[in-house]
Amino acid sequence: MNGFQPRGDGGGELSALDLEEQVLDVFVQALRIRHGYDFSGYARASLKRRVRQLASDLEVARIGDLIPRLLYEPALCDTIIEHLSVPVSDLFRDPWVFASLREKVMPVLASWPRINVWQAGCAYGEEVFSLAIMLFECGLARRSQIYATDINDHALEKAAEGIFGVERLADFESNYRAAGGTAALSDYYHARYALLRMRRELGERVTFAHHNLVTDGVFAEAHMILCRNVLIYFSQPLKDRVVKLFADSLVHGGFLVLGDKETLQFSRYADCFSPVDEQARIYRLRRRAHA
Repeated sequence: MNGFQPRGDGGGELSALDLEEQVLDVFVQALRIRHGYDFSGYARASLKRRVRQLASDLEVARIGDLIPRLLYEPALCDTIIEHLSVPVSDLFRDPWVFASLREKVMPVLASWPRINVWQAGCAYGEEVFSLAIMLFECGLARRSQIYATDINDHALEKAAEGIFGVERLADFESNYRAAGGTAALSDYYHARYALLRMRRELGERVTFAHHNLVTDGVFAEAHMILCRNVLIYFSQPLKDRVVKLFADSLVHGGFLVLGDKETLQFSRYADCFSPVDEQARIYRLRRRAHA
């Protein structure tokens, strides 16, 4: 494969771990060449753990055994991407973040005649519907458009359905109250059997679309971007690339919201943003990024 550089000094026997590292490189390049998904910038330990789990779930002995299947079984691509992207979230996850958004960001968004919100890495849609509820309660729903994107097409399909298990309801309701919800969460869903279906009106201003933060460009001109607990899986150069993408996508004075384990502190584009709430990882664009 073009560009593949073996690890090690080229002599002697490779240890099992060294061989696995080389095979992982081949797997990553095969995935990029065959299907166009580039995971080379992902944090190595996390990527290796997920590929090992993929091999186990597909009942193959080694990572190397995945490569022929990756190349010659196109239908397997969705399963691979689902394993590597791991979409996880909750309604109003980290409720203090939504409380801060309600207090410090919503009044500013209200000053714009039209509001575009980009939820990058939307997982199964929990945060998308959390945003839709908050925009409704702040009187901004009618002039807002949410763009919900993810690399995982299966997750996008599930997110668009707006259906969640009733066993998660207690956590959802607790989060909603702590986030400053002004009604009852039950106002926003229909319960049937063991499922909760979010009200149809909440999804009317949401567009779900495939977008790859690693390879794709500006998705939309946004007044607020949320990308929470995605950058933790990226290497620093890839984090910088994505932060620049967000800076290029935001209107002047727009807001960026990251996950609680993420920060702009070490980004080469950190000075493009001013902190709004450091604990909640909310930042505001102060200037455009330079290449």
